[in-house]
Amino acid sequence: MNKIHMWLAGMLLGFSCACAAQAQTYPTHSIRMYLPWPPGGGVDTMGRILAEPLSKRLGQPIVVDNRAGAGGNIGTAIAARAEPDGYNLLMGSISPNAVNVHLYSKLGFDPVKDFAPIMFVSSVPNILVVPTASPFKSMQDVVDYARANPGKLNYGSGGVGSSQHLAAVQFMSAAKIEIVHVPYKGTSPAESDLMAGQISLMLDTTTCLPLIAGGKLRALAVASKARNPALPDVPTFAELGLPIYASSWYGLMAPAGTPRPIIERLNREANEVLKSDKKLRAQMADYGAEMGGGTPEEFGAFMASETERYESIVRLSGAKLD
Repeated sequence: MNKIHMWLAGMLLGFSCACAAQAQTYPTHSIRMYLPWPPGGGVDTMGRILAEPLSKRLGQPIVVDNRAGAGGNIGTAIAARAEPDGYNLLMGSISPNAVNVHLYSKLGFDPVKDFAPIMFVSSVPNILVVPTASPFKSMQDVVDYARANPGKLNYGSGGVGSSQHLAAVQFMSAAKIEIVHVPYKGTSPAESDLMAGQISLMLDTTTCLPLIAGGKLRALAVASKARNPALPDVPTFAELGLPIYASSWYGLMAPAGTPRPIIERLNREANEVLKSDKKLRAQMADYGAEMGGGTPEEFGAFMASETERYESIVRLSGAKLD
Protein backbone atom coordinates (compact mmCIF):
# COMPACT_ATOMS: atom_id res chain seq x y z
CA MET A 1 0.00 0.00 0.00
CA ASN A 2 1.50 3.35 -1.03
CA LYS A 3 1.46 6.50 1.09
CA ILE A 4 -1.58 7.98 -0.67
CA HIS A 5 -3.62 4.84 -0.11
CA MET A 6 -2.53 4.72 3.51
CA TRP A 7 -3.48 8.37 3.96
CA LEU A 8 -6.92 7.81 2.42
CA ALA A 9 -7.50 4.70 4.55
CA GLY A 10 -6.53 6.66 7.63
CA MET A 11 -8.87 9.49 6.70
CA LEU A 12 -11.78 7.08 6.17
CA LEU A 13 -11.08 5.29 9.44
CA GLY A 14 -10.91 8.59 11.29
CA PHE A 15 -14.16 9.76 9.74
CA SER A 16 -15.87 6.48 10.62
CA CYS A 17 -14.68 6.68 14.22
CA ALA A 18 -15.80 10.32 14.46
CA CYS A 19 -19.29 9.41 13.21
CA ALA A 20 -19.55 6.52 15.64
CA ALA A 21 -18.49 8.72 18.54
CA GLN A 22 -20.97 11.40 17.46
CA ALA A 23 -23.80 8.84 17.42
CA GLN A 24 -22.89 7.61 20.92
CA THR A 25 -23.21 11.09 22.40
CA TYR A 26 -26.12 12.16 20.18
CA PRO A 27 -28.24 14.08 20.98
CA THR A 28 -26.72 16.69 23.26
CA HIS A 29 -29.34 19.40 22.73
CA SER A 30 -32.83 19.96 21.33
CA ILE A 31 -33.88 18.69 17.90
CA ARG A 32 -36.03 20.56 15.38
CA MET A 33 -38.74 18.71 13.45
CA TYR A 34 -40.04 20.59 10.42
CA LEU A 35 -43.76 20.16 9.70
CA PRO A 36 -44.38 21.67 6.25
CA TRP A 37 -48.13 22.12 6.79
CA PRO A 38 -50.26 24.32 9.09
CA PRO A 39 -51.38 23.15 12.55
CA GLY A 40 -54.29 20.73 12.69
CA GLY A 41 -53.64 18.71 9.53
CA GLY A 42 -52.36 15.18 9.13
CA VAL A 43 -48.64 16.02 8.99
CA ASP A 44 -48.95 18.27 12.05
CA THR A 45 -50.92 15.60 13.93
CA MET A 46 -48.47 12.79 13.13
CA GLY A 47 -45.45 14.96 13.88
CA ARG A 48 -46.74 15.92 17.29
CA ILE A 49 -47.91 12.39 18.13
CA LEU A 50 -44.40 11.06 17.41
CA ALA A 51 -42.33 13.96 18.78
CA GLU A 52 -43.32 13.61 22.44
CA PRO A 53 -42.44 9.93 23.05
CA LEU A 54 -39.44 10.07 20.71
CA SER A 55 -37.98 13.02 22.63
CA LYS A 56 -38.32 11.03 25.88
CA ARG A 57 -36.35 8.12 24.42
CA LEU A 58 -33.66 10.45 23.05
CA GLY A 59 -33.46 12.47 26.26
CA GLN A 60 -33.77 15.83 24.49
CA PRO A 61 -36.73 18.02 23.46
CA ILE A 62 -38.04 17.81 19.90
CA VAL A 63 -39.31 21.23 18.86
CA VAL A 64 -41.95 21.11 16.10
CA ASP A 65 -41.69 23.90 13.55
CA ASN A 66 -44.66 24.47 11.21
CA ARG A 67 -43.54 25.95 7.86
CA ALA A 68 -46.63 25.79 5.66
CA GLY A 69 -47.14 26.77 2.03
CA ALA A 70 -47.16 25.59 -1.60
CA GLY A 71 -48.50 22.11 -0.90
CA GLY A 72 -45.76 21.35 1.61
CA ASN A 73 -42.96 22.53 -0.69
CA ILE A 74 -41.82 25.54 1.34
CA GLY A 75 -41.18 23.72 4.62
CA THR A 76 -39.71 20.73 2.82
CA ALA A 77 -37.25 22.96 0.95
CA ILE A 78 -36.21 24.57 4.25
CA ALA A 79 -35.60 21.14 5.77
CA ALA A 80 -33.57 20.07 2.72
CA ARG A 81 -31.20 23.01 3.26
CA ALA A 82 -30.87 22.47 7.02
CA GLU A 83 -27.64 21.24 8.59
CA PRO A 84 -27.34 17.42 8.22
CA ASP A 85 -26.26 16.87 11.81
CA GLY A 86 -29.20 14.92 13.26
CA TYR A 87 -30.66 18.03 14.86
CA ASN A 88 -32.93 18.79 11.90
CA LEU A 89 -35.68 16.35 10.97
CA LEU A 90 -38.68 16.42 8.63
CA MET A 91 -42.07 14.80 8.89
CA GLY A 92 -42.38 13.94 5.23
CA SER A 93 -45.62 13.05 3.50
CA ILE A 94 -47.10 11.90 0.23
CA SER A 95 -47.55 15.35 -1.35
CA PRO A 96 -44.06 16.92 -1.18
CA ASN A 97 -42.21 13.60 -1.14
CA ALA A 98 -43.98 11.69 -3.93
CA VAL A 99 -46.70 13.66 -5.73
CA ASN A 100 -45.50 17.26 -6.07
CA VAL A 101 -42.58 16.37 -8.32
CA HIS A 102 -45.24 15.59 -10.96
CA LEU A 103 -47.31 18.72 -10.24
CA TYR A 104 -44.72 21.49 -10.01
CA SER A 105 -42.05 22.38 -12.55
CA LYS A 106 -39.86 23.75 -9.72
CA LEU A 107 -39.95 22.30 -6.21
CA GLY A 108 -36.91 23.93 -4.64
CA PHE A 109 -35.62 20.51 -3.56
CA ASP A 110 -35.08 16.99 -4.86
CA PRO A 111 -37.39 14.62 -2.94
CA VAL A 112 -34.95 11.72 -3.38
CA LYS A 113 -31.41 13.16 -3.40
CA ASP A 114 -31.97 15.82 -0.70
CA PHE A 115 -33.23 13.51 2.07
CA ALA A 116 -32.17 10.47 4.04
CA PRO A 117 -35.17 8.28 4.95
CA ILE A 118 -35.40 7.24 8.60
CA MET A 119 -38.70 5.40 9.10
CA PHE A 120 -42.18 5.03 7.66
CA VAL A 121 -44.45 6.33 10.44
CA SER A 122 -48.07 5.72 9.40
CA SER A 123 -50.70 6.04 6.71
CA VAL A 124 -54.37 7.01 6.72
CA PRO A 125 -56.66 5.75 3.97
CA ASN A 126 -59.02 7.79 1.84
CA ILE A 127 -62.68 7.12 2.57
CA LEU A 128 -65.65 7.53 0.25
CA VAL A 129 -68.14 9.63 2.23
CA VAL A 130 -71.51 11.22 1.46
CA PRO A 131 -73.87 13.39 3.54
CA THR A 132 -76.17 11.44 5.81
CA ALA A 133 -79.13 12.84 3.86
CA SER A 134 -77.72 11.43 0.61
CA PRO A 135 -79.79 8.76 -1.17
CA PHE A 136 -76.58 6.77 -1.73
CA LYS A 137 -76.28 3.92 0.73
CA SER A 138 -73.40 2.07 -0.95
CA MET A 139 -70.51 2.60 -3.32
CA GLN A 140 -72.47 0.79 -6.03
CA ASP A 141 -75.32 3.30 -5.65
CA VAL A 142 -72.85 6.09 -6.46
CA VAL A 143 -71.41 4.20 -9.42
CA ASP A 144 -74.82 3.31 -10.88
CA TYR A 145 -76.09 6.89 -10.63
CA ALA A 146 -72.89 8.36 -12.06
CA ARG A 147 -72.99 5.99 -15.04
CA ALA A 148 -76.63 6.84 -15.74
CA ASN A 149 -76.06 10.59 -15.18
CA PRO A 150 -72.53 11.48 -16.34
CA GLY A 151 -71.28 14.80 -15.00
CA LYS A 152 -74.20 15.38 -12.62
CA LEU A 153 -72.40 14.37 -9.44
CA ASN A 154 -69.54 16.41 -8.00
CA TYR A 155 -66.88 15.78 -5.40
CA GLY A 156 -64.90 18.05 -3.14
CA SER A 157 -61.22 18.00 -2.22
CA GLY A 158 -58.69 19.98 -0.24
CA GLY A 159 -57.30 21.33 -3.52
CA VAL A 160 -55.91 20.38 -6.90
CA GLY A 161 -53.37 17.59 -6.48
CA SER A 162 -54.50 16.79 -2.92
CA SER A 163 -54.87 13.20 -1.75
CA GLN A 164 -58.67 13.57 -1.98
CA HIS A 165 -58.41 14.75 -5.57
CA LEU A 166 -56.06 11.98 -6.69
CA ALA A 167 -58.02 9.30 -4.82
CA ALA A 168 -61.17 10.41 -6.65
CA VAL A 169 -59.30 10.24 -9.96
CA GLN A 170 -58.46 6.61 -9.20
CA PHE A 171 -62.09 5.93 -8.25
CA MET A 172 -63.42 7.42 -11.50
CA SER A 173 -60.88 5.54 -13.60
CA ALA A 174 -61.58 2.18 -11.96
CA ALA A 175 -65.38 2.61 -12.02
CA LYS A 176 -65.41 4.22 -15.49
CA ILE A 177 -67.48 7.19 -14.33
CA GLU A 178 -67.20 10.97 -14.60
CA ILE A 179 -67.73 13.19 -11.55
CA VAL A 180 -67.04 16.94 -11.49
CA HIS A 181 -64.18 18.12 -9.29
CA VAL A 182 -64.79 21.03 -6.91
CA PRO A 183 -61.43 21.99 -5.33
CA TYR A 184 -61.40 23.91 -2.04
CA LYS A 185 -58.66 25.74 -0.18
CA GLY A 186 -58.34 23.05 2.46
CA THR A 187 -60.22 20.02 3.71
CA SER A 188 -62.40 21.74 6.34
CA PRO A 189 -64.39 23.97 3.95
CA ALA A 190 -64.92 21.00 1.63
CA GLU A 191 -66.24 18.91 4.52
CA SER A 192 -68.55 21.76 5.59
CA ASP A 193 -70.09 21.99 2.12
CA LEU A 194 -70.38 18.21 1.95
CA MET A 195 -72.33 18.09 5.22
CA ALA A 196 -74.55 20.89 3.91
CA GLY A 197 -75.24 18.96 0.71
CA GLN A 198 -73.53 21.51 -1.54
CA ILE A 199 -71.34 18.75 -3.01
CA SER A 200 -72.20 15.08 -3.56
CA LEU A 201 -69.26 13.17 -2.10
CA MET A 202 -65.60 13.14 -1.09
CA LEU A 203 -62.73 10.69 -1.02
CA ASP A 204 -61.74 12.17 2.32
CA THR A 205 -58.96 11.26 4.72
CA THR A 206 -59.52 10.19 8.33
CA THR A 207 -60.11 13.80 9.40
CA CYS A 208 -63.74 12.92 8.66
CA LEU A 209 -63.92 10.17 11.31
CA PRO A 210 -65.49 12.46 13.97
CA LEU A 211 -68.07 13.57 11.39
CA ILE A 212 -68.90 9.94 10.62
CA ALA A 213 -69.12 9.09 14.32
CA GLY A 214 -71.32 12.16 14.87
CA GLY A 215 -73.78 11.06 12.20
CA LYS A 216 -73.01 13.95 9.84
CA LEU A 217 -71.39 11.85 7.10
CA ARG A 218 -71.88 8.28 5.89
CA ALA A 219 -68.86 6.15 4.96
CA LEU A 220 -69.34 3.85 1.97
CA ALA A 221 -65.88 2.42 1.21
CA VAL A 222 -62.26 2.60 2.35
CA ALA A 223 -59.33 2.77 -0.10
CA SER A 224 -56.99 0.47 1.86
CA LYS A 225 -55.97 -3.16 1.45
CA ALA A 226 -57.72 -4.20 4.66
CA ARG A 227 -60.64 -2.76 6.59
CA ASN A 228 -59.72 0.11 8.83
CA PRO A 229 -60.07 -0.67 12.57
CA ALA A 230 -61.77 2.70 13.09
CA LEU A 231 -64.47 1.67 10.55
CA PRO A 232 -64.74 -2.11 10.90
CA ASP A 233 -68.15 -2.30 9.21
CA VAL A 234 -67.15 -0.31 6.13
CA PRO A 235 -65.88 -2.46 3.22
CA THR A 236 -62.77 -1.73 1.21
CA PHE A 237 -63.06 -0.75 -2.44
CA ALA A 238 -61.33 -4.02 -3.32
CA GLU A 239 -64.03 -5.99 -1.51
CA LEU A 240 -66.57 -4.19 -3.69
CA GLY A 241 -64.74 -5.03 -6.90
CA LEU A 242 -62.61 -1.90 -7.38
CA PRO A 243 -58.95 -2.42 -6.35
CA ILE A 244 -58.26 1.19 -5.31
CA TYR A 245 -55.51 1.92 -2.82
CA ALA A 246 -55.15 5.56 -1.83
CA SER A 247 -53.81 6.93 1.41
CA SER A 248 -51.96 9.84 2.92
CA TRP A 249 -48.71 8.58 4.41
CA TYR A 250 -46.15 10.08 6.75
CA GLY A 251 -42.49 9.34 7.35
CA LEU A 252 -39.54 10.62 9.35
CA MET A 253 -36.52 11.80 7.37
CA ALA A 254 -33.44 13.99 7.65
CA PRO A 255 -31.37 16.13 5.28
CA ALA A 256 -29.10 14.09 3.02
CA GLY A 257 -25.65 13.67 4.51
CA THR A 258 -26.86 13.09 8.05
CA PRO A 259 -24.40 10.53 9.51
CA ARG A 260 -25.55 6.95 9.11
CA PRO A 261 -25.05 6.05 12.81
CA ILE A 262 -27.46 8.86 13.74
CA ILE A 263 -30.00 7.69 11.15
CA GLU A 264 -29.78 4.19 12.64
CA ARG A 265 -30.19 5.52 16.19
CA LEU A 266 -33.28 7.53 15.21
CA ASN A 267 -34.71 4.56 13.34
CA ARG A 268 -34.18 2.26 16.32
CA GLU A 269 -35.78 4.64 18.81
CA ALA A 270 -38.69 5.54 16.53
CA ASN A 271 -39.45 1.87 15.88
CA GLU A 272 -39.46 1.21 19.62
CA VAL A 273 -41.88 4.10 20.16
CA LEU A 274 -44.33 2.66 17.61
CA LYS A 275 -44.11 -0.77 19.22
CA SER A 276 -44.31 0.11 22.89
CA ASP A 277 -45.76 3.57 23.56
CA LYS A 278 -49.38 2.99 24.60
CA LYS A 279 -50.40 6.64 24.36
CA LEU A 280 -49.07 6.95 20.83
CA ARG A 281 -50.77 3.74 19.74
CA ALA A 282 -54.10 4.96 21.16
CA GLN A 283 -53.72 8.32 19.40
CA MET A 284 -52.91 6.57 16.12
CA ALA A 285 -55.98 4.36 16.49
CA ASP A 286 -58.24 7.35 17.20
CA TYR A 287 -56.92 8.99 14.03
CA GLY A 288 -57.60 5.85 11.99
CA ALA A 289 -53.90 5.52 11.19
CA GLU A 290 -52.25 2.30 10.07
CA MET A 291 -48.98 1.84 11.96
CA GLY A 292 -45.67 1.97 10.13
CA GLY A 293 -42.15 0.99 11.17
CA GLY A 294 -39.27 -0.78 9.43
CA THR A 295 -35.83 0.14 8.13
CA PRO A 296 -34.63 3.30 6.37
CA GLU A 297 -34.11 1.23 3.21
CA GLU A 298 -37.69 -0.05 3.29
CA PHE A 299 -39.02 3.49 3.66
CA GLY A 300 -36.80 4.72 0.82
CA ALA A 301 -38.02 1.94 -1.47
CA PHE A 302 -41.63 2.73 -0.56
CA MET A 303 -41.18 6.42 -1.41
CA ALA A 304 -39.61 5.52 -4.74
CA SER A 305 -42.53 3.21 -5.60
CA GLU A 306 -45.09 5.86 -4.61
CA THR A 307 -43.32 8.51 -6.69
CA GLU A 308 -43.44 6.21 -9.69
CA ARG A 309 -47.07 5.19 -9.08
CA TYR A 310 -48.37 8.74 -8.82
CA GLU A 311 -46.77 9.88 -12.06
CA SER A 312 -49.52 8.19 -14.09
CA ILE A 313 -52.26 9.20 -11.62
CA VAL A 314 -51.29 12.89 -11.78
CA ARG A 315 -51.10 12.66 -15.58
CA LEU A 316 -54.58 11.12 -15.63
CA SER A 317 -55.91 13.93 -13.43
CA GLY A 318 -54.58 16.61 -15.76
CA ALA A 319 -53.43 18.61 -12.74
CA LYS A 320 -50.49 20.99 -12.99
CA LEU A 321 -49.38 23.61 -10.48
CA ASP A 322 -46.66 26.20 -11.12
